Amino acid sequence: MNLLKISWANLKDKPLSSFLSGLLMTLGITIISLLLLLNKQLDEQFSRNVKGIDMVLGAKGSPLQLILSSIYQIDAPTGNIPLEEAERLTRNPMIKTAIPLSMGDSYQTFRIVGTDKKYVDHFEATVGQGTLFQKELEATIGARVAEVTGLKIGDTFSGSHGLDGEGEEHGQAQYKVVGIFNPSNTVIDQLILTPLSSVWAIHAHHDEHESESVEDLEEDHDHEHDHEHEAEEAREITSMLIKFRNPMGMMIARGINNNSKLQAALPSIEINRLFSLLGIGVDTLRGLAVAIMLIAGISVFVSLYNSLKERRYEMALMLSMGAGRTQLFGMLLLEGLVLSLIGFVLGLILSRIGLLLFSMQAEQNFHYSLNDISILPEEWLVLGVAVLIGILAAALPALGVYRMNISRTLAEE
Repeated sequence: MNLLKISWANLKDKPLSSFLSGLLMTLGITIISLLLLLNKQLDEQFSRNVKGIDMVLGAKGSPLQLILSSIYQIDAPTGNIPLEEAERLTRNPMIKTAIPLSMGDSYQTFRIVGTDKKYVDHFEATVGQGTLFQKELEATIGARVAEVTGLKIGDTFSGSHGLDGEGEEHGQAQYKVVGIFNPSNTVIDQLILTPLSSVWAIHAHHDEHESESVEDLEEDHDHEHDHEHEAEEAREITSMLIKFRNPMGMMIARGINNNSKLQAALPSIEINRLFSLLGIGVDTLRGLAVAIMLIAGISVFVSLYNSLKERRYEMALMLSMGAGRTQLFGMLLLEGLVLSLIGFVLGLILSRIGLLLFSMQAEQNFHYSLNDISILPEEWLVLGVAVLIGILAAALPALGVYRMNISRTLAEE
C-alpha cells in the first residue's frame, strides 16, 4: 500500500508528463474500444435483419442500394417493378418464399411498407396490442414507431409521399392503427406495416386527384376507363425478398439479370462487399489506435527514465535506509501500471460516450439503436495489451535501480 502511495505521489509530482502519457493511452484505448463496439452492434443488426433472405428482386440500379432499401430500410428504393412480372419470375421451384414490399411513403420519417403476413412471420414478430393488419388502410406499427410518434390503437394518420417526412401529405385517405408489435430488435420495430392494397389505393386516389385538378373529365365512361387503367398500372411493388429452397437457387439471380428488365441482388455478396470497403477504414483506424498506444508506452518510458535520473539521490537514500531494490523496481512498475489502468478506464468511458452519440445520430437518421454499452470480451484483451505496454515501458528504466551505486550517488549529491 505504501508503494502504491509513493507511486501515485511520484505521478502527481510530474503532472504534465503523467497527463500526456495517460492521455495517449486513453485515446488509443478509446478508438479501439469504440471500433469493437460499433463492429459488434452493426454486425448484429446486419446479420439479424438479413437472416433468411437469399435474394432481393427489384428495379435495375445499384444492387447495394436495393439491398439497403429493401432489407435494412436505410436507403431510397431503386424504383418500382410490375407485380405480375415479379410473381412470374418467382414461380421457380427453387424459390421457397417470395415476400412483396411496396415503399415510398412515410409518417414522421418512419417508413410505411405495404406487404403481407409472410414479412411479419419472417422476422418472427408478434403483435403486443391489437391485431395484425388485414383490411385496406389498416396499419400495424413497430414498437419504436409507437414510442416516438405516440400513435395508439384506433388512431388515424395520413402518410407523406417520400421517405424523409417532408413530402406532400396524402390527406385524402388515412391509415388506422389496428395493432402494435412487441419489440423484436429487428427492422420491424421502426416500420409501419399495411397490406399492399393500401399503398395501391393511396396512390390511385392521389393520381386521380392530380388528374382532376389538371382537367375535368368529360364523360363518366371515360372516367371509369381511366380509373381501371390506373388501377392496373398501380399494381406495382418496390421489391421482393426471396428465400431459396437450396443453395442452387443462386443460379436464378444470373438468369434474371441477363434475361429480364428486373434486377436480382444477392445480400451475401453485397453486404460482404460493403464490409470489405468499410474494413479498409476500420483497419486503418485500428492501426492508428495501436500506434497511439505504443507512443503512449514510449511516453511512459521517457517520463520514468527522466524521473529516475532526477530521483537517483532519493532512491539511493531509500536504499540506504533499508528499502530493497526489488521494492523500488516494483514502485516504478506500479507507476506504469497505474497510467495503463487509468487510460483503460477513461478509454472505456469515452468510447461509451462516443457510441451513445453515434447511436443518437443513427436513431435520428435511420431509427436504428446502437446503445449496448456492456463490456465486450475483446476489451479485456485490450486491457491486457495496455497493461503489458505500461509495465514494459516502466520496466526498462526501472532496471537502472539494480545498477545504482548507493555510495557514489549519495556522494555526488
